[in-house]
Amino acid sequence: MKTKITLLIAMLFLGFNFATAQGNEEDMNALSIFSEYAKAKNYDAAYGPWMELRKRNPKFNRAIFTYGERILHHKIKNSSGTEKVAYINDLVKLWEERSVHFESKTPKGEFMAKSCQLQYDNRKELGMTDQQLYDCFDTAYKTDVTTFTNPKALYTYFKLAVNLYDAGEKPAEELFTKYDEVSEKVESEVKNYTNKLNKFVPADTGEESAPEVKLSSKDAKKVKSYTSFLKAYDQISSGMDKDLGDRANCENLIPLYNRNYEENKNDGIWLQRAMNRLYAKGCNEDPLFVKILEQKNNIEPDANTAFYLGILKDKEGKSAEALASYNQAVELESDNYEKAKILYRIASNFKKKGSFGQARSYYRKALGANPSMGKCHIAIAQMYAKSANNCGDSTFNKRAVFWLAAQEARKAGRVDANLKKASSNTAANYMAKAPTKSEVFSEGRSGESISIGCWIGTTVKVPKL
Repeated sequence: MKTKITLLIAMLFLGFNFATAQGNEEDMNALSIFSEYAKAKNYDAAYGPWMELRKRNPKFNRAIFTYGERILHHKIKNSSGTEKVAYINDLVKLWEERSVHFESKTPKGEFMAKSCQLQYDNRKELGMTDQQLYDCFDTAYKTDVTTFTNPKALYTYFKLAVNLYDAGEKPAEELFTKYDEVSEKVESEVKNYTNKLNKFVPADTGEESAPEVKLSSKDAKKVKSYTSFLKAYDQISSGMDKDLGDRANCENLIPLYNRNYEENKNDGIWLQRAMNRLYAKGCNEDPLFVKILEQKNNIEPDANTAFYLGILKDKEGKSAEALASYNQAVELESDNYEKAKILYRIASNFKKKGSFGQARSYYRKALGANPSMGKCHIAIAQMYAKSANNCGDSTFNKRAVFWLAAQEARKAGRVDANLKKASSNTAANYMAKAPTKSEVFSEGRSGESISIGCWIGTTVKVPKL
């Protein structure tokens, strides 16, 4: 009897394995068929076996969702009317199914934002309102802000907030808060990719013609990717600033922040955002800016408050105290990326006042903290060019300063690929103002090193003929 029971269990077990194997074989065949079609971009042929496997066994393989996304995008692109709407809705459903069956491989913020963007891009076909779309993005952002990083989706999210404000459906304070939130998110992503990029950028040595660094093909791809993201984030930052425009001018900001000050005066985040917004929009002449700054400095003194205090001291003509505050701001900031931003702002303040020597010193420090901050090289080049007439003892030597300016401008493109065009154009402009080959020949100066005086205090080599 015992032997018969054992044999029955064995037969049942073998039967189960046979059925599973048979099922797996059928699923494998379907997977193989549609994936080969999809790889060949024959999405229409892939659709049938893909849909069959998706319905029968969606957990079988993640390729059902990765290839399915491509298949449905193709269907959406090549359809219209109710058929197109059906495919759009099915892609939204596909991403929802993926989050159920492959949750660990489906970052919520990323895929929810993709879904919202798809609906936004097809809002006319779907008949969706700005409020419905905004709510979609808002839910995605609040559900998983960490992986909500797509530049286009972040911009669309903010653009919808602007639309709702213009339609009278969102108050000014909500719009400004959303601007701050999305800007801070963008800035965190810029910081992330800048720090990654800086691993491949040599620190600035101060040499006027440092050689370019050669990267392996693998590292070159990484640099290209990081640079591409940084360019995209820079574009949406500019777009957001343009969209916000006069909606956040001093006439609107000052009454708003005055009205809300008392209830928010112990909220460090509110104070910081208000302070930044007032400064960015040139409202720092108003007593409200000083009031907010002093309150923030009382409850949460940090690098930012020290920097702004330096600005106020500068306006009062207290240069020594201003410099002390600036240096305190640098000392209080431990993060190199944030420190570079402060150093750049300090340098730019000195440049604006015509204190070029001090400005260059702080631009160099900023580059030490963030080697890919190519705009520092552009700024230094501009100061060299502006000083050409004052820093040479002859016409030839004065114009020789433009060689130095061109060399500095070229550095910007070497450390920041997004500045290559601006760097090249700026350098070409300066080279056109430098002595010509015939002038170098007639002066007999080929290959000579020329000492540049005044605040520049360095040498430039005349190009060899």
